[in-house]
Amino acid sequence: MASIKVACVVLMCMVVVGAPIAHATITCGQVVSGLAPCLTYLQSGGAVPVTCCDGVKGLVALAQNTTDKQTACNCLKSTAASIQFNAENAESLPAKCGVTLPYKISTSTNSSSSEALM
Repeated sequence: MASIKVACVVLMCMVVVGAPIAHATITCGQVVSGLAPCLTYLQSGGAVPVTCCDGVKGLVALAQNTTDKQTACNCLKSTAASIQFNAENAESLPAKCGVTLPYKISTSTNSSSSEALM
């Protein structure tokens, strides 16, 4: 469960990529499930599993509005706070999965900031 939390924190920050305001349709459960295959990479490094990148890309696709992005970001942050992970691995995950983000992936990211919601 702790590994899922780390994955959620990383993915949530990745999901925060601009769109108009709307009602949240993404759930924390979806975020955690999508990032669960990333746990080993986030903690130990090595090769990023294809299933991890599929989950990351899927969550980015799901979080299309501000509310969804905030929900995903907050879920990732709360999950990351309860598990141990390598911050460098988390920061490198978007590039390794072919996703570009305009901000640094970090537990200190403000999920409500304009930077996180671009």
